[in-house]
Amino acid sequence: MSLFDRSRASDFSARRIILACALALSLGGCVHPIYGAFGAPGLVEELQAIKVEPMPDRLGHYLANELMFALNGTGSDVAPKYRLFVSFKERAQTPVIDTVTGRATSASVIVDAEWSLMPIAGGEPVARGVAFGAVSYDRTLQRISNVRAARDAETRNAKMLADQIRQQIAAQFSARG
Repeated sequence: MSLFDRSRASDFSARRIILACALALSLGGCVHPIYGAFGAPGLVEELQAIKVEPMPDRLGHYLANELMFALNGTGSDVAPKYRLFVSFKERAQTPVIDTVTGRATSASVIVDAEWSLMPIAGGEPVARGVAFGAVSYDRTLQRISNVRAARDAETRNAKMLADQIRQQIAAQFSARG
């Protein structure tokens, strides 16, 4: 390759980099956070006005706590306008089995959650949706380690589901008005 060909190739690469940077800078102002300072007006206040209804079982306790924090992490006492009902189904799967011992070496905790947001006064749901979470963990020969790992997977699932539900509610509120 001659010196002339090398300089043409580097000029072409430089042009491509400059073009990519120009495109990135021009699109930088097009994205606004859904619940940040530029989100829909009053969205944060609407999310804070959601009362999370109690849920059964240990996962329900974790999920309710995560939702309360996700919707109103400020700790301020806001008069509720909505009630959030969540029902879920939890199951465990063991996708990997050790062929020598016949024991599971990993497991997955899978949760399907359906939620609906009802006005405090009653009536039709304001919003509804579905969230899904699947978290894997390693299993060992020690039983107590397996129990603790399964509980950690439940708490990670609760956090994931709470984030999904919050984002879905925020998106539906933003689209509404």
